Order: sequence, then structure tokens, then C-alpha cells
Amino acid sequence: MQQSNLSYRNAGVDVDAGNRAVDLIKEYVKKTHIPGVVSDLGGFGGAFSPDLTAYPNPVFLSGKGGGGTKVRIGFVVDRHDTVGIDCVAMCANDIVCCGATPLFFLDYIAMGKNVPERTASIVKGVAEGCIQAGCALIGGEMGEHPGVLRDDEYDLAGFVVGVVDRSNLLDGSIPAEGDALIALPSSGLHSNGFSLVRRIIDKNSLSLGNTYGDLGCVLGEELLKPTRIYVKTILKLMEHGLVLGAAHITGGGIYENVPRAYSGQLTARIERTKIPTQPIFGFIQSEGGIPDADMFSTFNMGVGMVLVVSASRCDEALRILDSTGEKAIHIGELVSGDKEVQLV
Repeated sequence: MQQSNLSYRNAGVDVDAGNRAVDLIKEYVKKTHIPGVVSDLGGFGGAFSPDLTAYPNPVFLSGKGGGGTKVRIGFVVDRHDTVGIDCVAMCANDIVCCGATPLFFLDYIAMGKNVPERTASIVKGVAEGCIQAGCALIGGEMGEHPGVLRDDEYDLAGFVVGVVDRSNLLDGSIPAEGDALIALPSSGLHSNGFSLVRRIIDKNSLSLGNTYGDLGCVLGEELLKPTRIYVKTILKLMEHGLVLGAAHITGGGIYENVPRAYSGQLTARIERTKIPTQPIFGFIQSEGGIPDADMFSTFNMGVGMVLVVSASRCDEALRILDSTGEKAIHIGELVSGDKEVQLV
């Protein structure tokens, strides 16, 4: 019986495609470089040498995240340059809630087949996210997983490392009764609740290429709007000593995330009518028949970040935010209670 020679390519892994993808992404990675970057792509690790002169007692923060099942929307419409922004946002928005300045980011892309142009598009989005967060993309990994993922499938994850001086660490211990709550609007769904969204799309035979209701664009475009990155905005407020706590509104929605900004016997009392909910949320709720409580515990409902500031400095914070183009809204305050959220 004649035996044929096998190769890694025959098994579904194309090393040449991987090399071409690296060549294509180099220009995007270079744009993210900030002082401290030591290494170029291709090494066994990404090297970064931070300047810690502004941090007498530095504390390093790390955060991880991914694109979630939102990537499947990209598969259907064949658009891949936004999920990388989502991935960075999930990481960088989390650690800035602790007061940290993001320093560097690494990503990991698992794919059924490495299509260099598609891979480059994904990394282009990661690089854009890093630019928005002010951190450097110093490395990553691409892995072909034939037999595990289909040729048209991939998954994206990453992590960020940042630093804050211990004196500025936001750990939930500072907020007190009477402090004000400021909402920073989201761009839409961001990156959470997409398993439910996709179930509604399938159940109701909705088309990603159609425009529905007041969305103002086709459904696929609305769903792929990238997560906003709030790092530079929050760090600017911290320079003025205004941020007492922060909550990134991700999985678990407003109900689960806002209480992470404070500790002790406090409750966030939020005026629901002040929440800037966009049309996509009403559309999803109507199409899915979803109760209000489930909407607020699944989606951000129009609020991407909630900041805690002193009531006496709330107007000052709003003026600074307005000067940056941020449409921030005073949505409530902290009252005595059992560490929950009250929508009134």
C-alpha cells in the first residue's frame, strides 16, 4: 500500500499564511507604540519598560476579555475590523475603573483557517482600540485550530496591564452617602447580551441587512458598533481628583455592575428617565418580549460607564466632561441601603 507524505499544511495549518498575516499587521501595531515599548513583533514575549517616576507606590492592574458571541455577527456580514476594539474595551475599561492607566495589551486569535487579510482586519481593530485606550499592542498569538473551528470562524481574546499609584487606587472604599452618579453614554449594545440578541434574531427571522424602526442603519451595522473606550475621559477627571468610584456596565447590566463601584451600606438610586437609552434597546425588548428587569440585568441600556463623584463637585465634573465632548448625565446618587440599585 502506497503511503503519501503528509505535512502541517495538509493537516490544516498554513505557516506561510501566518507569516503573511504578521507582515500585514506590523503597520497597525507600530501605530500603537508609546514610550516604554522595548520589543518588536516576533519574539517569544512582548517587552515593556514603564516609567514609574509618577508612581511612588505603584500597583499593577490586569484585565482580560474578548469579543464574545458578538463575533458571529461579524461572520455573517463579513466585517472584522470592529471586534478588536470591543476586545480592548472590555479590558481597558475594567482596569480604569480601578484608576489604572493602561500600559500594554496582548491579544490571542484562534481561527479555523488563517486568512491573512481577515486576520489583519481583526488586528487593525485591536490596534485602534489600543490607540483609543492609550496603550501599546506589544505582542499576541495567532493559532489555527482546524477541526475545532470552521474555516470561517475565529475567536478573539486579550489582556491589558496598567498601573496606578496606591494613593489613587479606586477600590470601592471612598464613595459615601450623598455622592452623585454620572452616566457616560454607551454607543449601543457594546459587547454583552449577544447570545440573547442572536436568539431573538433567529426566532423572528430578522435580517442583518434590513433597517428596523428608528435604528437609523441596517441591523448588522447597529449590532457591530464597537464598545466605547472611556479611559482617557476618566483619567482626565482623575487628574482633577474628581472620581471616587467607577463601574463599567458590562455583563449583568446596570443592576450588577453599579454596586461594584462602592462598598458598605449604600444603594444607588437612579432616575430611570435620565438614562439615555438608544432605539436598539427598545427594538430588542419588543422583538424578544423581554421584561424590564431582564433588560436592565442583561444590557447596559444606554450607559457604558457610571462614575461616582462628590455631590459638591458634580457640576465641575459635568463641565469638564462637556469640554471633552462627552454627553454625560447626572442620573442619581448614593443613599443608605443594602448595596443594590433602585430605579425610580
